[in-house]
Amino acid sequence: MSFFRPLATAGLLLTSLTVAAPARANIEGIEVPTPLEDNRRITLGYIEIAYELGGLLDPNLQPGGSSNVRPNWFVFAPHASQTGGQGMLGTALARSVINAARGNPSLSILQALDRVGLFGTARLTLENLTLELVLMGLPLDAAASLASLTTAMHWEALADPRTFTATASRFAWLYWSAPGFLPLDKAEAVVITLERTLHEGNLAIFTDIGGSARIYLDWRRGLTGPVTPERVLTEFVLQGAVAQEAQLAYTYAVAHANDTPRPYEIESIFPGMHWKSLLVAAFALYEEARLAPTPAARDALIAMGNNYVAWREQHDMAQPVFTPAVAHADEVSRSALMQVITPLLRTYFGTLEWNYADYAYSQPDPDGSILTSPPTEYNWATFWDRWTGILYAFDQAYGVPSALWAMPEPLVDPTKG
Repeated sequence: MSFFRPLATAGLLLTSLTVAAPARANIEGIEVPTPLEDNRRITLGYIEIAYELGGLLDPNLQPGGSSNVRPNWFVFAPHASQTGGQGMLGTALARSVINAARGNPSLSILQALDRVGLFGTARLTLENLTLELVLMGLPLDAAASLASLTTAMHWEALADPRTFTATASRFAWLYWSAPGFLPLDKAEAVVITLERTLHEGNLAIFTDIGGSARIYLDWRRGLTGPVTPERVLTEFVLQGAVAQEAQLAYTYAVAHANDTPRPYEIESIFPGMHWKSLLVAAFALYEEARLAPTPAARDALIAMGNNYVAWREQHDMAQPVFTPAVAHADEVSRSALMQVITPLLRTYFGTLEWNYADYAYSQPDPDGSILTSPPTEYNWATFWDRWTGILYAFDQAYGVPSALWAMPEPLVDPTKG
């Protein structure tokens, strides 16, 4: 899951993006979906799965309706996908600023930021960050484009002067480390890196986990007779999964579903296990939850299934995207970029807000120094920083399960002609 705040100024953003909108990719005459078109398809796909699987756990759930049953992983997924798309809208906005500046360089910070189209408190924060980047040596339009990336995030976190200073310094370092000779090329390298990271993660997770869920639900629909966890473990085939491993993970989860804290160090519990086996075990746990004798037992089993799916998502699908084995020559460090934006991460799980800053402030201060803000001491690209933050989000959501059923309206790519 990637986390960004929905833009309150969507109309202004769409207007800004009419400036030098990039052409859609075309490979050998075949039009390729843009990242935002992919994001829309993925968000819609997750919503469909969320209702189908959610309806198994709560027979009273209707399409478009709500439930007070503990949400399964696929109820979280549309919101995470949507907020990743909001991040891609932010990169599109930053690119529009760069494209406009190539033919008409700005003469002042105000002129540069007029191209962003924000007003109010968000505009003031953007002005301050742009000015700070200019004072650090960045050219005007490059500074404005990088600062504009925060418009899709929890920019309010910059009210902490320690977070503000660290964010500006890290953006400046990324700019100076970026490939390219011209200032706008350097800024664009940062923007491209963020867009690709969000897009690749969105695609990888949906293809693997969303695809596995679709295979499972189609398999289930074709069965005759009662569907039981035992049938899932012995009859459902998912390429790469090992039946004995899935059985082991399922048995462990049933035995430890009520542990405090809930088991989450999955690799230590099942060393060497193929993580597709975790997905099979998770589907079996959801079936076990459906048959549970009490709401408490049901919710505990759903949470264990969620941890299994989320581990697969973050450990095996997201991590290689954030820290690729081979870096692209036209990118900046993805890990360093994720460190910059970690304090600003936020998503809305329906009506429930989660942001990384709140999580960081709730934990013991990593370095114990009042000179650094806790949110700046984490990095979303570091697995354990990301994993524990996601578990924190799960626990928040479990307290208000109906909030997540306020599903997002999937984004439309404003650059599509």
